[in-house]
Amino acid sequence: MEKDKKPVPNDHLANERTFLAWVRTCIATIGLGFVVVKFSLFIRQLSSVIDIGTSFPHHRYSDSIGMALVASGMTMAVFAYYRFKKTQEQLLANNFRPSWRTFLGITIAIIVLGVVLVWYLLQSTR
Repeated sequence: MEKDKKPVPNDHLANERTFLAWVRTCIATIGLGFVVVKFSLFIRQLSSVIDIGTSFPHHRYSDSIGMALVASGMTMAVFAYYRFKKTQEQLLANNFRPSWRTFLGITIAIIVLGVVLVWYLLQSTR
């Protein structure tokens, strides 16, 4: 942005919309983690109540993955607020610079999560 240009309200509103999108993603991630843990607990309870001759194979990985998703959602909320404030300060100073590191970090995190989930699925099918 040019130094003499006045801040545009649309830029600030777009920053707020981006923050709210992050918040929705955080809530969805926390909710998914909660469901993973509770579903794992439900399957364990079901297998102990219903005697079908074989027990359901279950690993403790589901609990760990669910708790990691909840922790990830909370961490994303902190990151989202930090990013919102940093962008707001840059917009007010007419010195906005997009961050490529943010997108690189998110991409790496998604790839790592995908690898962990593939490993988990391979382990649970054996």
